Amino acid sequence: MNQLADETSPYLLQHAANPVDWHPWNAAALGRARAENKPILLSIGYSACHWCHVMAHESFEDPATAEVMNRHFINIKVDREERPDLDKIYQTAHHFIAQRGGGWPLTMFLTPEDHVPFFGGTYFPNTAKYGMPSFTQVLERVAEYYRDNGADVRGQADALREAFARMEPGGSADVSALNGAPLADFRDVTGQQVDREHGGFGGAPKFPHPTTIDRLLRHWRSTAHDPQPDKDGLYFAALTLKRMAEGGIYDHLGGGFCRYSVDRFWTIPHFEKMLYDNGPLLALYAQMFQISGDETFRTVARETADWVLRDMRSAEGAFYSSLDADSEGEEGRFYVWLPEQVQSLVDAAEYAVLAPRFGLDQPSNFEEPHHNVRAWHLRVYQTVEEIAATTGQPESTVRRLLMSGRSKLLRARNGRVWPGLDDKLLTSWNALMIRGLAIAARVLDRPDLADAAVTAVDFLRRSLKVDHRLLATYKSGKARLNGYLDDYAFLLDAVVELLQTRWSTEHLNFATFLADGLLERFEDRENGGFWFTSHDHEALLHRSKPLADEAVPSGNGVAAFALARLGYLLVEPRYLDAAERTLRAGWRGMQEFPHGHCSLLNALDEYLQPPELIILRGDAGEAGVWAATLGAAFNPRRLVFVIPGNAADLPAALPPALASKTAPAAGVVAYVCRGTVCDSPVTTLETLARQ
Repeated sequence: MNQLADETSPYLLQHAANPVDWHPWNAAALGRARAENKPILLSIGYSACHWCHVMAHESFEDPATAEVMNRHFINIKVDREERPDLDKIYQTAHHFIAQRGGGWPLTMFLTPEDHVPFFGGTYFPNTAKYGMPSFTQVLERVAEYYRDNGADVRGQADALREAFARMEPGGSADVSALNGAPLADFRDVTGQQVDREHGGFGGAPKFPHPTTIDRLLRHWRSTAHDPQPDKDGLYFAALTLKRMAEGGIYDHLGGGFCRYSVDRFWTIPHFEKMLYDNGPLLALYAQMFQISGDETFRTVARETADWVLRDMRSAEGAFYSSLDADSEGEEGRFYVWLPEQVQSLVDAAEYAVLAPRFGLDQPSNFEEPHHNVRAWHLRVYQTVEEIAATTGQPESTVRRLLMSGRSKLLRARNGRVWPGLDDKLLTSWNALMIRGLAIAARVLDRPDLADAAVTAVDFLRRSLKVDHRLLATYKSGKARLNGYLDDYAFLLDAVVELLQTRWSTEHLNFATFLADGLLERFEDRENGGFWFTSHDHEALLHRSKPLADEAVPSGNGVAAFALARLGYLLVEPRYLDAAERTLRAGWRGMQEFPHGHCSLLNALDEYLQPPELIILRGDAGEAGVWAATLGAAFNPRRLVFVIPGNAADLPAALPPALASKTAPAAGVVAYVCRGTVCDSPVTTLETLARQ
């Protein structure tokens, strides 16, 4: 076993028995590189990554390759999900060096003194192919170059530092500069990018982009009462969600979404299932059902939530990170079928509707590369209505047969060799799921989803809040690693959302802890916005301030959005001012690339038109009826908080801004505020609805 044997990351543990002398990123490994004057071979990946597995099997498990690595380099392995700070730095460096996008596995060669990369790539094959040299050839050439070209290496390092310095935004924009122009520009650009036939944005590979869909829905709702509402924005969002629900990116047996589709039709996914995708998508499908009443969206939201609670929930009540793309050494093997397999598991009536529904009567759409076997990955080919018309059966019968047939296939699939589970618990990704569960609980009237969200928040509050700070990851009873911007921002947003589903003054206090942590530990007090790492974080090659959305929303955008909402709720100028400073720091990015800054656009939208806060005090049962009525329609700018009037229901004291909104002796009273302006209290639901 190498130096990874004592780590908690499932990805690092996958490499603990490699003949490569792997080290985790720590002071000992970095010190050894300096002492021996050996360059560092940095390999970054994650446990659900298919090509990470391929490179591991081809190269890292090969004694001959390992001998070359150990002779020339100090080898460091990093889980990008545990150390997104390192991943952000070296993915950006790869882009500078290679002049193209990166990915995983990321393979970078660093100087031993200051960890500046001088060469890098992603996947390297074990033999020369795909137009690339073999990995051992790369290793030998890089070692030789480092030995013979010290001046060039140092010069490139200096140039790279300068490039990093130029990346960061300059000073903040004037307050007067903030206006709605980027919101309109976003719609113009998005309208040009959307695939009007199959949904989504751009061609293959096609990602869900939940932040873009969310922005479209918010833009449509903000124009709903205009002379020309943005019906196209609603159509683009609905089309994308519908096509994804029909496609193979969605798991039609178990629920939940894979990471992306390799084609523009959403048919064949990259089969890994990530928690960070499914939390936002759960919220979006629930909200689209709320908007449209279309049962397809409710079904997908319900099945996705059920999958998360069934397959991704830990004993502590939090949520695992991902399911692997591979099982039995092959990508997608767990999910695909042969028609004869399906026929052997269901009765004739069930197969008669399953086959046209999922394309089992069509040519195969998937090939298992190692066995050269054509297989079928399930996606929707015919609607229930079309099958009913063809078979002459009532639609209710078709639905019943599909449900019974699918349950039999799921039961059989559960008996297969499962994809690997990455069972670490990440604070930021759990926050994205908690938010999704809180929204779905309200829309779908699912108290069990609210229960799950509450349990997850309580676990994070209890186990990952250590010594007055938030930690990033938990595994095997151990919380570790300094929390990042995303951990604080995403969790703050999730808790504010959950307070609307189920009030808890303890959770409100946790929200203020998170908000204060953002201001104290992460804020750029000179130029506005938030650094990705805290002020006392390990010193690295670069300290980034991520303003654009990536695979997950921008931590700066979510921080500005959530801080403003909490600031309005608590009448706390510190939070409102920090949110405004963040918008000014991100103003140039929103102007130049609005469709890449959807999270910041949401915060800008609520800065220009503050949200409506409705605080209901009094009898919990009656107040719940009021809240359900007020929340029945999709209105993302409306926040409704039910704070029970009975003191026994409040284990902790309310802050002054809320304590002043007193409960009546009987019945319910509503306090309505828009931004910093509040109306007179309202004591009847009819009056409140008119208002």
